Amino acid sequence: MSDGAELEPLEEEAIGGRRSPLRRCIVTGAVADREGMIRFAVAPDGSVVPDLEGTLPGRGLWVTADRDILATAVSKNRFAKSARRKTKADPGLVALVEKLLKRRCLDMIGLGRRGGVAIAGFEKVRESLRNGKAGALLAASDGSEDGRGKLRGLAGDAPIVDLFDAAELGHAFGRDHVVHAMLAPGRMAARFLLECRRYAALRRGIPSDGNCGPASAGRATDLTTS
Repeated sequence: MSDGAELEPLEEEAIGGRRSPLRRCIVTGAVADREGMIRFAVAPDGSVVPDLEGTLPGRGLWVTADRDILATAVSKNRFAKSARRKTKADPGLVALVEKLLKRRCLDMIGLGRRGGVAIAGFEKVRESLRNGKAGALLAASDGSEDGRGKLRGLAGDAPIVDLFDAAELGHAFGRDHVVHAMLAPGRMAARFLLECRRYAALRRGIPSDGNCGPASAGRATDLTTS
């Protein structure tokens, strides 16, 4: 988009009323909560624009947060069918959305650090866990399983996210690298986990639910890279 041009308005996109969180996937036809979907809009020139914030004007075109489903939307031009007009979905749209979601997650960690709700370092995280609960535990994807296991033993029901490597976590915390970190319970941690689920689904081609579980359940139900 350019020159401040607004997106074209279409009919109401919510399913079940203006305040409803339900949206219909333009590929599968499934109706689900918008938290597990990606919103797109169509610019005046027909370009399909990712709208992760969900704030761009005009009716949104919603796709389930799943790599294969989004790839189908692009390859079969489902955006044009739903918008009932010619659209241009860039072949690299899936990779772009994945990149934007990753940046969104890491930016939220940085925001949490500046807001005092995110801490880094094994000893700090361990001490915090001993004194209370965690909203989300962060373990570098290239860190040791031993360190992750030690934290899991203290974590209770807190989910462990290991979607990012030590350098990426370090950048979010303003350091060279970070292996262990934590977000305090609250709205930011809850929002962060939702965004991580969407990112994981776009990166791995898995559904946007069922991949984040209690740390005590083990790695198979964590929000992880493997």
